Formats: sequence, structure tokens, C-alpha cells
Amino acid sequence: MKNYLLLNENAIYYECGFSCDNVIFIKLEKDSFFITDARYTIEAQEYAQNCQVIESSDLVKDAQKILKKSKIKKIVFDPSDFTYSLYQKLTNNLKIEFIQRENFSKLKRIIKTEEEIEFLKKASMIGKKGFKELAKYIRKNGFKQEENFLHFKAIEKMSKVGNYDLSFDPIVAINENAAKPHALPTKKKLKLNDLLLVDAGVKYKRYCSDRTCTASVNFETFNFKREQQFKNKKEQKIYDLVYKAQLNAISKARVGMKASEIDKLTRDVIEKAGYGKYFVHSTGHGVGLDIHEFPNINSRSDVIIEDNMVFTIEPGIYLPNKFGVRIEDTVVMKNGKAEIL
Repeated sequence: MKNYLLLNENAIYYECGFSCDNVIFIKLEKDSFFITDARYTIEAQEYAQNCQVIESSDLVKDAQKILKKSKIKKIVFDPSDFTYSLYQKLTNNLKIEFIQRENFSKLKRIIKTEEEIEFLKKASMIGKKGFKELAKYIRKNGFKQEENFLHFKAIEKMSKVGNYDLSFDPIVAINENAAKPHALPTKKKLKLNDLLLVDAGVKYKRYCSDRTCTASVNFETFNFKREQQFKNKKEQKIYDLVYKAQLNAISKARVGMKASEIDKLTRDVIEKAGYGKYFVHSTGHGVGLDIHEFPNINSRSDVIIEDNMVFTIEPGIYLPNKFGVRIEDTVVMKNGKAEIL
């Protein structure tokens, strides 16, 4: 692909090592242009690599000038990045064919470099430490704290008091709230023997980590390790089933499989046990600069899994008004198999 336009921050960062919230990036064969306003030009000149930084008070006007001068016939863009009004302004009076290619930048990033995998590993290790710190806080001070406050503490502990950006707003859910896959925190208070689900991640050099732990709440040995002992027998049964489904997929995932086959490795275990209708989302998603990238690990995906793809494996069972269990790890495909990051 010789000529293309980018607006998405992470897509632009991937191209040149810098991005901001007001930029048009144009790639024309051997030339690249980073068009931004005066707030960002100093940093862009310092950090953006292999591109010409253009300071502009009208990004669209200057983008059009570059495109007219180039005399190109066609240019690719991702329609999901553009508002209708911006698209109209940018294409107005240009004799260039604008070719829609959705997610072309994410597809370009689907196979990670060794450096990217190292960044993702580092993010995962920082995230793991964040979970340990949150568990330590809960052991000492978590009793009778509201979900709202525990959510705040998850942000504090995962980010190491603001030293790292978070991959997304954490999910902290107790008992029946955990039955909502993307639960919002409430005033519900944490009690002894409650079920607690936490989904959180951090960024390292913009690369994301993503992990979900479900745990049984006791205040002496509380932790987010995978081996959990629940007082409630139904919770234990569901937890063990979800963990079995996750391990089945991690141990059997292979390069050359379709993404849908990996989804089937978790889904079959859960369906066989009679809980298929309570597994309401896909098995996983790619992780990189964006928290949701390719490949999508779902029942409809024909993507062939390759080495250096990075994605989550996160089966879940959600029993409405009772509780939910999700167990999630991010894996990288290496030497044909899945390795947990």
C-alpha cells in the first residue's frame, strides 16, 4: 500500500513513533507528512520519525495542498476513523479516488515484532504486580469498602499511583455485579466470602496488558492467583469449569488453526457442562497499541493463527442476579503454541 491517510492516534504512532489528538498523517510512497497544530509541533519535531512535520492552523486545507501537489490518483483511508463532515471537507474538489479499507492499520499490526512482544510482556508484568498490590490492600483494608472505592484503589495500584497509563477503566464487581461482563462500580460493600471479579491492565510504551481474575474473599490469605477456594459450592463449580475451559484453549491453541477453532476450545467445555447460554461473549481479542486489536477470537473468525500474534483467552460464565466468573490471560503464539505473557 503506497498511499494512505491516517487519523487514529495509535495507527499514527505505529508509523512514526509519535502521535497526538489533532493530526492528519499522509503517506505518499517514500514521503510521509505529519500535519498538526502549534500545540504539538515542538514535540512532533522531537519524536516523530521518518516524516515531515507541518505546523498548520487548518489541517484539512494543508492536507489538500499536499494531495493536490502529489498528483496521485488513489489514496486509501479507514472509514471508521473519519466523521462524515471531515470526509466531505477533505475530498472536496480533489480529483483523487478515496478507497475505503476498514481496519487496514490494525491488519498491518496483527503480527507483532519481537520488540512489540517485549513491550507487551513488560506491560503484563507491571499489571501482575498491580494485581498483587491490590490484593495486599484488600487483605488489610478491603473489608466493608464499596465497589466504587475499590475501583479507585484498582486505578491507584495498577497505575502505580499514576506512573503508568491504564489500558482501560478497570472493572471491579462483587457477587451479582460480576454477572454483568462490563459491570459499573456501585455502592455494594465487600464482605467475607464474597466473589470478587477484577479486570484491569496497564500500558508500557503505549502497549497494553489485559487480565481478569475472579477470587474468593477472605482477609488473611486473599490473592488473585488461579487456584481459588470458594465457600459456595456453585461458585466453586463454575470457577473450576471456566478455568478448565481457559486451560483447554491455552494448552491446545496452535499456529495454523482458525481463530474460530480456538473459540471452540473454550466454548465446547462450557457447553458440554450445560452453561453455553451463559457464555455471552467471544473467547478473546488481539492486544497491542489498542486494547482491542486483531485477531478476534470468536466463532465467526476465519483468521489463521500465526506465530507472534498476541491475544486474550477469557472464557466466562455469567449467572444473572447471582454471580459471574471470568478468567483472562494474554498469550503470544511462539513456536506454534500459546505462551502466557
